[in-house]
Amino acid sequence: MQSIKNAANYVSEKAQGAGSQASKETNKSIAKDSNVPIGTRVRAAGDALSDKMDQHSHEVTSYWHLTA
Repeated sequence: MQSIKNAANYVSEKAQGAGSQASKETNKSIAKDSNVPIGTRVRAAGDALSDKMDQHSHEVTSYWHLTA
């Protein structure tokens, strides 16, 4: 029963990590776009960093569920 729960948690964490990665890439593109106002670019850069931390957290957690 525990292995089924770990498998479900693994899949969930991988999906959340993929979502964070997509968000990070979008924010990175906005931060690099010179046609966007500077305030928006700075905010997007900060959001990209936050998304990267979330992505890493989900990857670590999914690995833990995989090996548990």
